[in-house]
Amino acid sequence: MRPYSVCVFCGSRQGVDPAFMAAATELGTALAQARMRLVYGAGDVGLMGAVARAAQDAGGETFGVIPGHLQDREVGKTDLSTYIVTETMHERKKVMFMNCDAVVTLPGGAGSLDEFFEVLTWGQLGLHDKPIFALNTNGYWDKLNQLVSHTIDQGFADPSLAALYSNVADVPALMAALRERS
Repeated sequence: MRPYSVCVFCGSRQGVDPAFMAAATELGTALAQARMRLVYGAGDVGLMGAVARAAQDAGGETFGVIPGHLQDREVGKTDLSTYIVTETMHERKKVMFMNCDAVVTLPGGAGSLDEFFEVLTWGQLGLHDKPIFALNTNGYWDKLNQLVSHTIDQGFADPSLAALYSNVADVPALMAALRERS
């Protein structure tokens, strides 16, 4: 039986706030200490690399999935417990999602937003009931929360959309929420 697995979507860049890298490192360590498997995009750059290195340094299991065309750009981290190369971004997301029990989105750019909204949409359509969390380090996702509220207020989504994901302020709160679900 595989361990409880947490898919982490996050930036391939580190961002401008040092708190983003610190939170990614703290999360990788915490997942390993809780004996939860990290599932992520298999890169060794930015927040992706930080969360994976921290999980590895703490003895955790790591499961990375990267499309072939990004192996050089995202510096594919081939020393993971499991390293899978896919043909497309769509296949990457599918494999990551199929191999996790919960999803966490850390700060990131368009790719992280794409991943977040795809799993949120799948939840909205009733295709899964996996918990989705947004790690809102230093308020990074405040504008995302406003956008979700705006889509609801403007009649483009049911109010239940906002309940499909949970905002957590920090890694200890996130880990407590993950333990409740595992």
